[in-house]
Amino acid sequence: MSAVDILLLHSVFGLRPAVHAAADRLREAGHEVHVPDLFDGRTAETVEDGMRISEEIGRDELLRRAVQVAAPLSARGLVYAGFSLGAALAQNLALADEKARGLLLLHGTSDIAENAAVDDLQVQLHVADPDPFESEDWLNSWYLQMQRAGAEVEVFRYPGAGHLYTDPSLPDHDADAARKTWNIAVDFLDSL
Repeated sequence: MSAVDILLLHSVFGLRPAVHAAADRLREAGHEVHVPDLFDGRTAETVEDGMRISEEIGRDELLRRAVQVAAPLSARGLVYAGFSLGAALAQNLALADEKARGLLLLHGTSDIAENAAVDDLQVQLHVADPDPFESEDWLNSWYLQMQRAGAEVEVFRYPGAGHLYTDPSLPDHDADAARKTWNIAVDFLDSL
């Protein structure tokens, strides 16, 4: 096992205790984890409230904030990771960083530019099955596009779990799926 630096980006709910708990879990596994607050201290109680915050800040500004945090860390070869909205941002960062060591996506993906190209980027996606935000058709298309871009992709699907099933404070939580996700994700990070 070798320790990796991880940039862990929060979901549309903001930087909540579940994100800190995930970071602590990864630190206990020997990794250095950075958890920026892209919402400037704001958190949401509902998806709708989180979407309002996200839209108010704007996707470009959220990406700019994530890049600002990642830039001084990326020379060391970051693993980008995130939850839902944070996963989408992490994917954008990883595909643009030629030194990225890996990409861990929890509950979300993002569009992929046609000219995206990476050199054997290791990618792992954990997603509910079905997921209201990640349809079967979308995931199939996403998987093929990531492979075309040069990524090595593993997808793990969790039948019956809710969208943000790793967050114990949300109704989506599925303890068994979360435990499996974290075991597989820690093994993935240890392998990088």
